[in-house]
Amino acid sequence: MTDAAMLPGQPRGGVLSGRATDRAVNVLAPNPSAMTLDGTNTWLLSEPDSDLAVVVDPGPLDEGHLKAVVAAAEERGKRVALTLLTHGHPDHAEGASRFAELTGTRVRALDPELRLGDEGLAAGETVRVGGLELVVVPTPGHTADSLSFHLPADRAVLTGDTVLGRGTTVVAHPDGRLGDYLDSLRRLRSLTVDDGVRTVLPGHGPVLEDAQGAVEYYLAHRANRLAQVETAVENGLETASEVVAHVYRDVDRSLWPAAELSVRAQLEYLRDHGLI
Repeated sequence: MTDAAMLPGQPRGGVLSGRATDRAVNVLAPNPSAMTLDGTNTWLLSEPDSDLAVVVDPGPLDEGHLKAVVAAAEERGKRVALTLLTHGHPDHAEGASRFAELTGTRVRALDPELRLGDEGLAAGETVRVGGLELVVVPTPGHTADSLSFHLPADRAVLTGDTVLGRGTTVVAHPDGRLGDYLDSLRRLRSLTVDDGVRTVLPGHGPVLEDAQGAVEYYLAHRANRLAQVETAVENGLETASEVVAHVYRDVDRSLWPAAELSVRAQLEYLRDHGLI
């Protein structure tokens, strides 16, 4: 869920639909919009020599898309054995229950209300299917239940809406919190520095081949926006909508409602830290 279009200085991406890494194929959902960019990226993951696959974020409740994901697996000689969710927003998770019916899989997520089956997901857990290994990375901030999945064999990380392939994401206040989000970005940065992650497989937009550059850009962008909001308040702007009209005046007005969620999160952060 984005709150801005392509911004100056942001790393540019490559593959949008199709094979992105040795183990990751993107099946793009037909739900493009200002908030979802080109649509939701549904990720089909498997070891090259395995007949089992994992699907991350089946996407919206669109029968054609869900069947296209199944077909993409079958075309590659794979059977979907597990469904995972990065978070519960409908453009990622609404189709999960129907997808589970089509594939006979469990659905694992952080939020118990989104699960089909008894198993959730825990920080640092390694999910193993057919030789594939995915490490669960907690990345709250966009939403409280946001997760990322580290794919060590491809030096990649699936980020859901925490890092997008284009633009920046919404901190969806009040569920999303800016302090949590900044901590999550730092956690992702440490994956790029300490664990060799090079590629971002985002929930929307193209694949980013410079993972560290993308995360550093997000951190710098957030610091800049936060400083702009702080200055706007110091100059007498009082409401979130007033701040949006000033700070986000360069952003398409159709995205202002989403930007207001982020501004509310920024204002809460500034108050909590005694900065306003």
